[in-house]
Amino acid sequence: MTPPQDGRGPAGRGRSSRRSPYREQQPRPQDKARRLGPRVKPEIQTFGTSRRVAVVVTVVIVVVGLLIGRLAWVQLVWGPNLHNKAELQRSRVYTEPARRGEIADRDGRPMAYTMQARSLTVSPTLLRKELGELADQQMAAEGLNSAARDQQRDQRVEQQLEDMAKGIPEKIKGATNAAQDQVKSDDILKKLKEDSTYEVLVRNVDPDVAAEIASEYHGVAADHQDIRQYPNGAVGENVIGKVSMDGQGQFGFEAWADSTLGGINGRKTEDVSVNGQVIPGTLRDQVPAVDGANVDLTLDLDLQTYVQQQLEQAKRNSGAQDASAVVLDAKTAEVLAMANSDTIDPNSEVQKQLEQGHTFDNTSVSHPFEPGSVAKVITAAATIEEGLTTPDEVHQVPGSIEMSGVRVNDAWQHGTLNLTTTGIFGKSSNVGTLELAQRLGEKKFADYLQRFGVGQSTGIELPNESQGLYPAPEQWGGGTFANLPIGQGMSWTTLQMASIYQTLANGGERVEPRIIKSITSPNGQQQPLDKPKTTRVVSAKTARTVVDMFRAVLQHDPTGVQSGTAGNAGLAGYQLSGKTGTAQKVDPKTGAYSQNQFWITFAGIAPADDPRYVIAIMLDEPHRGVHGEGGQSAAPLFTDIASWLLDRDNVPPSPPMEGQLVLQAN
Repeated sequence: MTPPQDGRGPAGRGRSSRRSPYREQQPRPQDKARRLGPRVKPEIQTFGTSRRVAVVVTVVIVVVGLLIGRLAWVQLVWGPNLHNKAELQRSRVYTEPARRGEIADRDGRPMAYTMQARSLTVSPTLLRKELGELADQQMAAEGLNSAARDQQRDQRVEQQLEDMAKGIPEKIKGATNAAQDQVKSDDILKKLKEDSTYEVLVRNVDPDVAAEIASEYHGVAADHQDIRQYPNGAVGENVIGKVSMDGQGQFGFEAWADSTLGGINGRKTEDVSVNGQVIPGTLRDQVPAVDGANVDLTLDLDLQTYVQQQLEQAKRNSGAQDASAVVLDAKTAEVLAMANSDTIDPNSEVQKQLEQGHTFDNTSVSHPFEPGSVAKVITAAATIEEGLTTPDEVHQVPGSIEMSGVRVNDAWQHGTLNLTTTGIFGKSSNVGTLELAQRLGEKKFADYLQRFGVGQSTGIELPNESQGLYPAPEQWGGGTFANLPIGQGMSWTTLQMASIYQTLANGGERVEPRIIKSITSPNGQQQPLDKPKTTRVVSAKTARTVVDMFRAVLQHDPTGVQSGTAGNAGLAGYQLSGKTGTAQKVDPKTGAYSQNQFWITFAGIAPADDPRYVIAIMLDEPHRGVHGEGGQSAAPLFTDIASWLLDRDNVPPSPPMEGQLVLQAN
């Protein structure tokens, strides 16, 4: 048993060993400090960490804010532009060319059509770079060091370019297209050395030949190209025209109807990778090509060929500067033939032909001239229509007449002659014509010029048509009315001249000439055409009377008394009607009418009793007849063309005339 302690032992040093409960609950100061110390110190550390965290968070927020702002700026401000640039870099728009429509004559015979071909193209700068790299690889394979490669690289590239320039012409030599025979090695070598990214080496190459060349020569591409073919050469070329190297209408009907013939190109868009490979699934914006329409013209290819040949021969025989002719259907005013001399053959070397005086111009519609006495038909029709004369009225016609201070003579010297109205025009009396025009008066005469379409476009579907020229009535001077009724002082085109005679051949109703017969869409449907405008000029009775009167021009009388100005140009078995014309040209040196420079004209109807064809002809300054004979008449050429047509179309002969027309009364 443990003895009790009295508090004085070693353990208690005289104090009781039992502690007071109260004192046990009161901490000592040092204990209190020990406990409080650790609790105050963590509070200080937490505050410092919070500041650092706050700074870091703020920085992060600012950085993130900047990044978000930057991203928003890129997306909203730069985004559309960057998107467009990226799309442009990877997108490729491919054009599918539309096929140009064909042009044919009235019977469907081709006059212009398109064949597929290729153009050989190259990027000279890229080609030379790639040839240099290939040369490096080859020389490395041969074991040449860097210095040797640098020394020989340019020489090897030069040799390859020369091989290409020599080999390409050899491969296309003898091709059917004339342009391919003109390919020269020097020209190709020059293009291969150009400092450019695109050059056309050769155009119009056969697709098979082009593919062979492209596969053999590095860097050469065979691009799609269409070749416009003109199978008839120069025949009808003045009407048809041609297309440019880019396939757009350049002259003639090709230019006028370019939108109809050309169609609408198709297109598609695809994305490509950096190495030029098409990315699958990116095909979009696909629009198919719409081919051009096919057009049948009113031209008769056989007749066009014949008229053009005859016109060229007449020009040579007569020594004329140029010539033109138009043949119309008498009822419909459709152009059956429209020929000019010196028409270019688009299949031959064009530049050389231009230097020789050949032309793409269609002078039948673009080059007006003073018609001369062929215009007297207007005075004849007007005075008959107004009841101012009759075919058999006899006039005492002197050798000259004075009007407003201007003296006008007949082409031959004579005293007073008893000429019928028929005879005035059959013998082409200027004086008699002016006497009849005076009965009509200036105002009425001007009205009939308007009705017949003088000074107005015919509306033909061809470019560059001239309206011709005649002075407005309010501008007529003292001598104007002394010139106009006899065909001086105004100008017509060959087409307008034919149109005036077509009016009379068609019973007095003028029909606007047309050269389009039909237009067929790519789907095979014919497009509707506007009907040509018609104008009632004179009555059918007047027209019939005038056509019959003008048979006198081609009437032959052995005595000469009842002969017309083209009495030797008649055609056995047929009645023909027409009018000769001789118009003085203005001498550019003097500004006055020349005494030895003339336009020689003729316009006529065949057959006169049942009109089928109207033929108009113009020769510029001929020195002889169209067959090389004396005189300067164009009437024999009219008869040649009329005879060919009547025979070709098996037109029945005219009923024989009873007696002769009276031109000069006793």
